Amino acid sequence: MVTRRTIEGAILGIGGLAAAAGIGTVLRRRRLRSFTKTTDARPDALLGAPPFDYRIVPVVTDDGAELHVRVYGDPDAPPMVFSHGWTCSADYWIPQINAFAENYQVIVYDQRGHGRSDVGTRPLGPDVLADDLADILAATVSEDNKTVLVGHSMGGMSIMAWAGRYPEQVDKLVSAVLLASTATDSLVRETTVIPLPQNFPRLPVPLGRRVLGSAVPLRPSTVTRHAIKYISMAPGSTQAEVAFCEKIVLECKPRTRGIWGAALSSLDIHEALENMRVPTSVLVGTADRLTPPVHARKLARALEAHDHLSKLIELPGIGHMSSVESIDDFNAEVVRLRSL
Repeated sequence: MVTRRTIEGAILGIGGLAAAAGIGTVLRRRRLRSFTKTTDARPDALLGAPPFDYRIVPVVTDDGAELHVRVYGDPDAPPMVFSHGWTCSADYWIPQINAFAENYQVIVYDQRGHGRSDVGTRPLGPDVLADDLADILAATVSEDNKTVLVGHSMGGMSIMAWAGRYPEQVDKLVSAVLLASTATDSLVRETTVIPLPQNFPRLPVPLGRRVLGSAVPLRPSTVTRHAIKYISMAPGSTQAEVAFCEKIVLECKPRTRGIWGAALSSLDIHEALENMRVPTSVLVGTADRLTPPVHARKLARALEAHDHLSKLIELPGIGHMSSVESIDDFNAEVVRLRSL
């Protein structure tokens, strides 16, 4: 059962330290397991601060932007690279760091303008996502030790944009891909965030673009918490899961949220799927309002047409923050792909 003490600990770091200690104890006992499950640790422990050391890998882009890249685990272990979504940061992957860093090399980074990464001077768009990911892969993985590449939401778009721009790198550096809660196009047209009357089935695109491009500051409040849960999570998500995501989203600079939201509102990278020449799984929650299952099914059909689809996974009752709301199911697919 999720308690108030657990929730407050996740936010304030009090319970998080105890949870991290709990994770460490479990990992010492279960070193041979491929990943730590939520049932192996205290309630919500995987949402707490990771007990692992990390190293910073310096990455500077061609326009001088410094990207924040962290690597956890043994540098000789099989690598996993995680790319986060819009308004989040590398900390979004804390549940995966806690689950995998004992047995794998876990590589996370802040997308440009998010977290501790510079926004740079280039106009933002899919080419920037692609180039930044290419720089990060060049600095962290090699052809001799290929990575599983995992992207959530805008992170999935980063992977697809990279495959479209650097097709020659796909099977050289990557062994498999997981595209989670993401899409290639029609983000505004297909959203179900704003409920509309039956005879008005589509959100007007200009209105949707204004909403995505908004830079209105968000402040901690009950209203904000409920809004974040409604927009990005399922009704059944726990208080601890909502608190975890709320903290990360509120740390995103309003300007970053606005300029990237505007850039994504007209995104169209569907042609890049032809270049996903490694086993690629698509994962979505059935309660995802931001990137509803219609996107995942369209992705899966396109990948299957090119003979690149490994698996389509629809998680019942899970919202957009799939790697937080359904940690074990999400991580199990990462490990399955890692084993291919």
